[in-house]
Amino acid sequence: MTAPVIAIDGPSGAGKGTVARAVARELGFAYVDTGAMYRAVAWKARHDRVAVHDEAAVEPIAARASFDLRGGRVVIDGHDVTRAIRTPEIDVAAAAVARLPRVREALVARQRALAGQGGVVMEGRDIGTAVLPDAAVKIYLDASPEERAARRAGDPAHVLSGAALGEVADALAARDRLDRTRDASPLVEAPDAVRVDTTGVPVDAVIARVLDIVRAGIGDAAGGRASAARD
Repeated sequence: MTAPVIAIDGPSGAGKGTVARAVARELGFAYVDTGAMYRAVAWKARHDRVAVHDEAAVEPIAARASFDLRGGRVVIDGHDVTRAIRTPEIDVAAAAVARLPRVREALVARQRALAGQGGVVMEGRDIGTAVLPDAAVKIYLDASPEERAARRAGDPAHVLSGAALGEVADALAARDRLDRTRDASPLVEAPDAVRVDTTGVPVDAVIARVLDIVRAGIGDAAGGRASAARD
């Protein structure tokens, strides 16, 4: 029986990465950060002097790039961009790249291939709605705009870390608008996702809550598959 796949979606600063990594580690599953793939493609486009709004030029980068997302690193075509993709400039460029339907099509195909063997926790903004609509469990993480901005301002993985809170809040609000208004797979909550509001909740408690939801969902999904097979 193929191991299940878990979809975790939500806006920037909701805690997706921290929670998804912890859930994957606890379950012994692979972890895939799809947002890092869009960021890496945006970085590669800029590196190659390709306009990030040029769909015809960016799509081949997304389709042909070699990705290595293991061990918390992000490598594209041999370039370790783990740190380089966490900048305000790449935030903007990645949002532009993510609006290009052919780029999304190319990366979604690759993301589905990564999930094809099962045993994957995949996080992003359209995993439960577009990438893995049949995921065994779908989680939608959210938090208040104020909390998300405070987390991002204090996150050393982002260059905006330490910036004025108002500046970070404005940047997140702009990214939210882009994500929610794009034509291709906008950020929306899947109807069958379990919503978890992380506002004011310690990260360990959020992880425990999500693990409870996942374990219950995996059991239900396994039972449903077994029943279908008997029928």
